Amino acid sequence: MRALLAFTGSRGDAQPGILLAQALRERGHEVTVALAPNLVAFATEHGVAAVPFGCDTGDLLLAQRTDRRFAARDPRARLRALFDLQRRGVPEALADLRALAPGHDVVVAGMAGEELAESVARSMGVPFAAVHFFPIQPNTAVPVVPTRRAARLPGVVHRRGWSMLARARAAAVSPVLPADPGPATPSVRIQAYDPDLFPGLRTELPGPFTGFPIDVDGLLRDRTAGLATTGFGGDADHALRTWLESGTAPIYVGFGSMDVGDPVAFVAMLRAVCAARGHRLLLASGWADIAPGIDERVAVVGQVDHARVLPRCVAAVHHGGAGTTAAALRAGVPQVICSVQADQPYWGQALQRLGLAATTPARTLTGAKLTVLLDLVVAPEVGRRAASWAAGLRTDGVARAADAVEHLVGTVAPASIHAAGRSS
Repeated sequence: MRALLAFTGSRGDAQPGILLAQALRERGHEVTVALAPNLVAFATEHGVAAVPFGCDTGDLLLAQRTDRRFAARDPRARLRALFDLQRRGVPEALADLRALAPGHDVVVAGMAGEELAESVARSMGVPFAAVHFFPIQPNTAVPVVPTRRAARLPGVVHRRGWSMLARARAAAVSPVLPADPGPATPSVRIQAYDPDLFPGLRTELPGPFTGFPIDVDGLLRDRTAGLATTGFGGDADHALRTWLESGTAPIYVGFGSMDVGDPVAFVAMLRAVCAARGHRLLLASGWADIAPGIDERVAVVGQVDHARVLPRCVAAVHHGGAGTTAAALRAGVPQVICSVQADQPYWGQALQRLGLAATTPARTLTGAKLTVLLDLVVAPEVGRRAASWAAGLRTDGVARAADAVEHLVGTVAPASIHAAGRSS
């Protein structure tokens, strides 16, 4: 089997594609990995050759931050801005994938760019698999508006809302996609998350539910030098390991590729909150412009190896990306999810409903609010619930996703891929 894996978006969007590519290659398949240009080096550094397609992720994030329509009071202006952002870079990405696709037996994509990747698969007459990191298909279990009030609405309202959102998303990109890409080909939507985080969903969607694509073997452990590291190899990593072992469990804070506003004020607020609580602070700066360094009370690094670091922390404060959420669930650490966009507020609401996290929009975060939220999640009963979820969380999501792709192409048909979810 020859598979074309096209995963655009941020590092959190690309990581599952890289892990899936590695799993398929280990099974003897030929794989072409296409990523946003700024993430090609990340994949290559971790032993997975990749080629660029579409726009740089940083350009898209900058466009979103600088477009004043996203902050407009008029919802029509915000909707037009969202549609324009959805279309940005699609013609270039479409041309890139069309050039890469010939000779492949299947096209696989993440949620970002799903429509354009499927149009390429249809034009080639090959199967298509989309890896969903969140339940976006119409269902009655998940409210389309991620609020407590919306969760009390009848399920039929949720289903209609998701259907309307799907139509709006299709309308946003249709002007830059082929009007007739060709007849539909066999397809599957792989649900790459734990369905039990959304009670009732397992019976709503056809699946397969594979579980989170967790990097069990540490393939994507950061190999860069300096304090912006993730593993515990090398002098800088030794310094971080020594820091972790030399005092009490810290509070972890990391916002990935999300904008944190004024970095100086952000760090000052975190320092003050942690100092007032008597906790140390471990800050993963991600894409924010925050200088690395380690002192007695605060360690600032670029990225961390979640699997090794989060179990050492008393709580994890983050943006609510699916990858970070899964890593914190696996570590059994209580979470404070400060959502910025996309699926992040849904994860916040889902985990808060189950008593595993507290949540707030990042734009409303203050030192006082963070203190209140941390008070909620460090309660012993939250820790016990988090530990219970960690014990039942599947870690074979990547293998099951690979099974699903093979099954789609007809090379294998394992019934087990439909049985993913929490262990009983």
